[in-house]
Amino acid sequence: MISTKCLACKDATGAMIEHTISRRAVGASDVHIKISYSGICHSDIHTGLGEWGEKSYPLCVGHEILGKVVAVGAKVTQFKVGDTAGVGCMVDSCRTCPECQDGDEQFCTGPGGFVGTYGTTQPEDKVPGGVTMGGYSSDIVVDEAFVIRVPEKMNVAAATPLLCAGITCYSPFKNHGIKAGDHLGIVGLGGLGHMAVKIGAAMGCVVTVITRDPAKSDMAKAMGAANVIISTDEAAMKAAAKSLNYIYNSIAFDHDVQMYLNLLKNKGTMILVGGVPKGAMPQGSFALIGRGLTLAGSLIGGIQQTQEMIDFCAEHDIVCDIELIPAKPEAVDTAWKRTIASDVKFRFVIDTEATL
Repeated sequence: MISTKCLACKDATGAMIEHTISRRAVGASDVHIKISYSGICHSDIHTGLGEWGEKSYPLCVGHEILGKVVAVGAKVTQFKVGDTAGVGCMVDSCRTCPECQDGDEQFCTGPGGFVGTYGTTQPEDKVPGGVTMGGYSSDIVVDEAFVIRVPEKMNVAAATPLLCAGITCYSPFKNHGIKAGDHLGIVGLGGLGHMAVKIGAAMGCVVTVITRDPAKSDMAKAMGAANVIISTDEAAMKAAAKSLNYIYNSIAFDHDVQMYLNLLKNKGTMILVGGVPKGAMPQGSFALIGRGLTLAGSLIGGIQQTQEMIDFCAEHDIVCDIELIPAKPEAVDTAWKRTIASDVKFRFVIDTEATL
């Protein structure tokens, strides 16, 4: 086994502690990655605080992982020592169910479903300790089928959040057939929203950002947005009615979606990756039926699509806007608090190689 330094949630308070875990020895199909950077995703916080169900502690989270390959198994064909590689939100699945066969491992319906990068119970022979542990750590061992090839030019801290934030935008854009010339609205200019602007613009869409914060207007346009609408400006919202083919709604908290649905053209689609409460549409289903609108949900994407996303971002020089922090408990504790308060532009990344 491989002794691995990490930062872990001590308990459901989410407070970080220095900890040591074990990774399995490198098997025939495994890739051993020395982690350089690990992104902080809001999902880490929800999980660490026990908001998505009880967890065993100490728990090491993190599913935006970038580093260097330091060892490979005898049967590995896609990676070699020295390659830059990434790991996203999952590290295994059944691989045989219809969803896995279709390249949608995130929807795995086989025994046990897909295996999350952290917090998933697994047999001891696969995962020492019986629970998967994430990227706030020095090393990780993953089957090559769940490792992403990262072009060397992308071996930078700002590319790390692409392993979750990037695919969370790219996947629904591809799945819904969004194309050059489409009018794409992005609701919210946060960690996901700013990536959606960059990717949408690179796809050739006419991007409109809808935000409450006038101070974000210049930032949005610098990222590729053609237009910015301040959502509290009733006149501007009314003037933009029926102007968008698609809306990517990245708001992470409960909110009324009716005001945004009004911006869609007939037969338009709103893609949700955040939270929508009961009663969010005052008109109920008639808000959709009357104009043939679609309200769609999206999660992440499969391994093949994640690889496609990384290659697309490398081609178009797309990375995240980040703040780099050391792998110290107090630094991550502060970063979590600031993330909850939306006080970051736009993602935190932990420098694990230099400081862990």
